[in-house]
Amino acid sequence: MKPHFATPFIYSTRATRIVFGAGSLERLGNELDELGIRRALVLCTPEQRELAERVRAIGGARCHAIFDGAVMHVPVETAEAGVRAAKEHGADGLVAAGGGSTLGLAKAIALETSLPIVAIPTTYAGSEVTSIYGLTAGSEKKTGKSHRVLPRTAIYDATLTLTLPVALSATSGLNAIAHAAEGLYAQDGNPVMSMFAEEGIRSLAQGLPFVCAQPKDIEAREVTQYGAWLCGTVLGNVGMALHHKLCHTLGGTLNLPHAETHAVILPYAMAFNLPAVPDARARLSRALDTDDPAVALYELGRKLAVPASLAELGVSESDLDRVAEFAMRSPYFNPRPLSLQSVRTLLQMAFEGDTPISSAFLRN
Repeated sequence: MKPHFATPFIYSTRATRIVFGAGSLERLGNELDELGIRRALVLCTPEQRELAERVRAIGGARCHAIFDGAVMHVPVETAEAGVRAAKEHGADGLVAAGGGSTLGLAKAIALETSLPIVAIPTTYAGSEVTSIYGLTAGSEKKTGKSHRVLPRTAIYDATLTLTLPVALSATSGLNAIAHAAEGLYAQDGNPVMSMFAEEGIRSLAQGLPFVCAQPKDIEAREVTQYGAWLCGTVLGNVGMALHHKLCHTLGGTLNLPHAETHAVILPYAMAFNLPAVPDARARLSRALDTDDPAVALYELGRKLAVPASLAELGVSESDLDRVAEFAMRSPYFNPRPLSLQSVRTLLQMAFEGDTPISSAFLRN
């Protein structure tokens, strides 16, 4: 049979340098030297101060000071405090040690100062390989893209994930899967990112159950971290759709935990969108070894014991109308046409936490 390839695409990338492997944190000094960084500001959350101190010790004189004010969703006030700290310490670079909150703060500072970032991720969110940033003002979270915030180097050391609680490992990993799943039907998608997405989803779906069953298994942690890198790369190179719009709206409006919200919404967003994108559905089916990817993702969540519903995250049913309206005010691209009713139906399903059913949207 004659091979057929008829999909036009544009692919360009500004790649982050990847340093991967257990124990690779010890290379921090060399990586800072490579970038010419001599007075780095080490960023972390208050809870990860101990990690920041370790990072500072490994970096030596190249790591000048620590700012431990990172918090979830990057409030504008926190970003401003981080910028002030960077200027006060004369920082010529940023070292972000931690999860999405810390990486988000680093990006907010870099957006203002153009300082280079070295990322040391301890979760599976994937922000360390994207040029996407987010800031929350009041109850509204706004996102954007800028090459100024793309980390120059990401150091993946699976030993740093050993202290990540099982529950956070699970939700962080499902968050990463969401990046790649939506990348499969992105408006600006391409075959390269689709390959990354399929392999990343497969690696996470295979690795996460082992991580949760045997949290000290370094090999399982590395498989999962590998998947997170691939999925994060997808997020950084193509656009997102309804799933991410809903999660950003829920997070900014109701101050919900980021990864847990992604874990809850993911199967329902797939149940809504996949019938409209058969090629994406086929790739996701292969990655998850299933005929029904939305249900498989829901069941993976139950296997990993992550929250099953928005109700479990503290959302009230009375919040759903407002969230649906906010999400429809400036919707992202989506492969399936949206209506206020369809979004509201999806949120209701996620609120109740039952098995996702694609046919529930046929009348919307």
